[in-house]
Amino acid sequence: MAEEEKNNPEEEPKESFINPIDKDKVADNPHMLPYAHTIGGAEIKPVDKGKVKGRAMSAMYEQTNMDLDQIRQQMELLAKQAKIIHDRVKISELIYTAEINFEPFIGQTYYLYERANGKFVLSLVAPEEWGTPPFEYVATMLLLSDHTWDVSDKNSDRF
Repeated sequence: MAEEEKNNPEEEPKESFINPIDKDKVADNPHMLPYAHTIGGAEIKPVDKGKVKGRAMSAMYEQTNMDLDQIRQQMELLAKQAKIIHDRVKISELIYTAEINFEPFIGQTYYLYERANGKFVLSLVAPEEWGTPPFEYVATMLLLSDHTWDVSDKNSDRF
């Protein structure tokens, strides 16, 4: 039987493969190397993690400061609007407690004055139309269609 195996033409003796690359110059796991393992490989440099984190922190602070600045500007605008509304309410209260000797019409400009006795009076006469104003000027306003008053000018000493 051993002779039959030797004489079998179907089986040829296998030649052993000889790798022409030097085994000392080949990595078993090239993907695990911390550097390029071929001449054409991409250059891999170690990363300075502190520098990367520092840049990221700097960018984060810049972005959050911009956001906080925007919120601060919005808050200032809201505070300004709140003051305008507060002053408008204050003047409206004075108008509705004032002496009014006529019927105010929507869309008409009126002037609020204070008498020497502390009582308020609503007038159609502007401060510059008086010869010598008999009262202290308080504000100029327009009656809106919802019966609120839009204050266009006010005495800065009072508000």
